[in-house]
Amino acid sequence: MEHAALYLSLIGLLALVCQWVAWKMRLPAILPLLIAGLLIGPASGVLKPDELLGDLLFPLVSLSVAVILFEGSLTLDYKDLRGHGHTVSRLVTWGVLVTGLIGTAAAHWLLGVSWQIAAVAGAVLVVTGPTVVTPLLQTLRAKGNLTQILRWEGILIDPIGALLAVLVYEFVAIGQDNGAASHTLLLFAKTIGLGFGVGGVGGYIWGRVLRNYWLPQKLHSFGTLMVMLALFAASNTLFEESGLLTVTVLGIWLANMRGVPTAPIIEFKETLSVLLISGLFILLAARISSEQLMALTWPYWLMLAILMWVARPLSVWVCTIGSGLNWREKALLAWLSPRGIVAAAVASLFAIKLEKAGVDGAETLVPITFLVIIGTVVIQSLLSQPIVRLLKVSEPPPTGFLILGANPVARAIARVLVDLGFTVRLTDTSWDAVQEARMAGLPVYYGNPLSEHAIQHLELTGIGRLLPLSPYRELNNLAGLHFEHILGHGNVFRLSEDTGKQAKRQQDKALGHLPLLFDQEASYAKLASLIAHGGEVRTASITDTFSMADYEAAHGGRLIPLFVLSAQGKLRVAQAGSALAPKAGDRLVSLILPDSPEMERRKPSETV
Repeated sequence: MEHAALYLSLIGLLALVCQWVAWKMRLPAILPLLIAGLLIGPASGVLKPDELLGDLLFPLVSLSVAVILFEGSLTLDYKDLRGHGHTVSRLVTWGVLVTGLIGTAAAHWLLGVSWQIAAVAGAVLVVTGPTVVTPLLQTLRAKGNLTQILRWEGILIDPIGALLAVLVYEFVAIGQDNGAASHTLLLFAKTIGLGFGVGGVGGYIWGRVLRNYWLPQKLHSFGTLMVMLALFAASNTLFEESGLLTVTVLGIWLANMRGVPTAPIIEFKETLSVLLISGLFILLAARISSEQLMALTWPYWLMLAILMWVARPLSVWVCTIGSGLNWREKALLAWLSPRGIVAAAVASLFAIKLEKAGVDGAETLVPITFLVIIGTVVIQSLLSQPIVRLLKVSEPPPTGFLILGANPVARAIARVLVDLGFTVRLTDTSWDAVQEARMAGLPVYYGNPLSEHAIQHLELTGIGRLLPLSPYRELNNLAGLHFEHILGHGNVFRLSEDTGKQAKRQQDKALGHLPLLFDQEASYAKLASLIAHGGEVRTASITDTFSMADYEAAHGGRLIPLFVLSAQGKLRVAQAGSALAPKAGDRLVSLILPDSPEMERRKPSETV
């Protein structure tokens, strides 16, 4: 096809539009990407990937899948697997096995494929993944324990399911050319040994390089990518089907090797994965032929129904025995299992390889995988909220706070909010600040709150409002735009800035719809200076005989009102241009300025 550069750039722009649509509609990005691919591929014939890329299509898909699997395996920390209860551990082990076996049987009997192809399909379709689960959880507001189970299942099942799929595929691929079972098992053992050997040894050596900083830190991400691709190619050269296993083991090794700084690498891989995934899925969806779409007859739809309403409920029932969950909670876990990105990428790669090898039934892998992805995402996105309400497993409206920053200002305000009984989570990229918050007993997330890692790992259960108390103006502003989409209008605030008039006008233009936190002069620099010079955050009870005016007079007017907690337990945040006006029975939270006449004399109704 002529003008390949033009087509590739248009695919990139279309991928950007799809990502924006997904963000705007709070949908998993995979859904608009796949739909776009189907529209410009089999539906219209505008894009023909095989003609566009020719012999480069397979290497591109293969390397992209390697990067996706490596990025996913980098997140598999053994401590996470042990630290989230028996239910999660069972779901990503026994649950995977139950789902895989049922999926295999359904594919064989319904689709009429061999047991080998059915096993590959069953292994591929066990993976849910955080990229599809997280957007659904953000809109559901299910109970905290259920959200935790589903979120961690999605995170952990990604690399575990991918590893299972790779192992099953390699066993099937090896057996196609070697009829003898003993010979097949010998070659499979060779693949396992090579994958774990090259991945483990490579992971250990490269982990030492990263841990001892034998390479400049700015080259860590780039170097890791190049080493991963080199090991993938070398492993495939030594034995054709071992490369994917090698990179999966490599990622898991680096994630669990003590002292290896993987956070910057993960952040780099997230950006790269978005680029690869977006373009890759448009290409893969466009590669589906109209004949394959027409072949999606009732057996395919019946298999989708079996995976959703037989395999998943049975898996959840087995894995939640003795968990203490009631039937309503188990029902929600049984309902939510959307398939995701790893399933689509791995299935497409396996299908290309098996088709080239002339394996009968390989052409069914991609259509059934894409049908299960689209079916589970669409059906569960549309029906999950009514089901949560019907089962009565939703949380009350969230009242907690996400606070940008773990600095002294953020810690002082967070401490009072926690003492008042509110859920609080701080987030910061400064390790020292994070350690200080943890020593103070405050829950904190270490990392960039806008990163893909935060989307998967930043716990927002019970969080309904955002307080931007970071010293970084750009982070505060970007976080305001980002979290307004998640938390809703009126629940995200902006902080005053100590900048020139032009910068303030720019902020007003971009964020003027967000309420200004505390007052017009309450910039981070001012709040930090007041705290550093002895300012304290205190709570005072307002009564019929002791009004807010009396409280201000007692402190010579040297205070900044922050919050008011009503007698009914409702907390209002102070905003510029809007008076708090506490009434009798309310509690006022204020920052008492240093050198106040009453700084050393505390009234009985006032606490720090």
